[in-house]
Amino acid sequence: MNFLKSLVAAGLVAASTLPVRALDISGAGATFPYPIYAKWADAYKKETGNGMNYQSIGSGGGIKQIQSKTVTFGASDMPLKPEDLTKSGLVQFPTVVGGDVPVVNLEGVKPGDLKLDGVTLAKIFLGDIKSWDDEAIAKLNPSAKLPKHAIVVVHRSDGSGTTFIWTDYLSKVSADWKSKVGANTSVEWPAGIGAKGNEGVANNVANTKGAIGYVEYAYAKQNKMTSVSMINKDGKAVEPSAAAFQAAAANADWEKADHYYVILTDQPGATSWPIAGATFILIHTQPQDPAAATEALKFFAWAYKKGSKMAEELDYVPMPDKVVTAIQKMWTAEIKDGSGKPLFSASN
Repeated sequence: MNFLKSLVAAGLVAASTLPVRALDISGAGATFPYPIYAKWADAYKKETGNGMNYQSIGSGGGIKQIQSKTVTFGASDMPLKPEDLTKSGLVQFPTVVGGDVPVVNLEGVKPGDLKLDGVTLAKIFLGDIKSWDDEAIAKLNPSAKLPKHAIVVVHRSDGSGTTFIWTDYLSKVSADWKSKVGANTSVEWPAGIGAKGNEGVANNVANTKGAIGYVEYAYAKQNKMTSVSMINKDGKAVEPSAAAFQAAAANADWEKADHYYVILTDQPGATSWPIAGATFILIHTQPQDPAAATEALKFFAWAYKKGSKMAEELDYVPMPDKVVTAIQKMWTAEIKDGSGKPLFSASN
């Protein structure tokens, strides 16, 4: 995790140790976008002098903190339903698209060597498939030398949007998973051991022989983890990549989606990664600290304008320009101070 630690040292932690000022931004939530938010925060602070203190605590925690108004913005990989946003006085908008990837610790297996389909993956996480040499895995990997080794399932222990994306996918491809476990940021796991954050799952898998877990792709890539290829909705084996996440997002009609409520799992397309998802920012329509909220919107406007290359370097997919334009119009129309004055305009 040296890459992430260096970013934290340079950006987020530095922001949190400075004296609190009106223009410092506080946010909390999803670990899925943490690598790119850390990178943006570091670059933004160098350019503007304004800091962002982002707590990577999981989507469930981010939702709770923004609802209780203890942060300027929350972050979640599970979009809130329009009625829940209205009830809490919130709006949401997507920042980037990425992907959940299965990662394994199997001796002699390199990234892409092993492939799974959704049904088999669900059976592994249900605890129905217990050994790596199981017939179902062997059938999908006829040329692989699969060890007679117990499978150790590693899952999130905290409320997590990464878990929502993962369990939403498993619910779509497995009737058993849907009926027994379902999709949410937290579920009753039928098998395995829990770990906190993408970081915790990554560390547990890396240190446990025979382990399989799920992390956001940036964590797998930066930590040189062994990712698994997936057989997608079209029956094609695909490896995780920005291009595969982009293919999954190609069908999304962001501008017509109510409150940007879009879920990208199990999308059609020969090159689509099946466990893709967007990550979202939650902010109050009438923030209690208008100055901090204005600075948060400036930060994300800056990220949309200048942060795309940084996102791509971490294999996230930036939002299309026309979607960014629609998002910023929404900011102007819906996020206001107590007197009804918009906190953001295109000239900000």
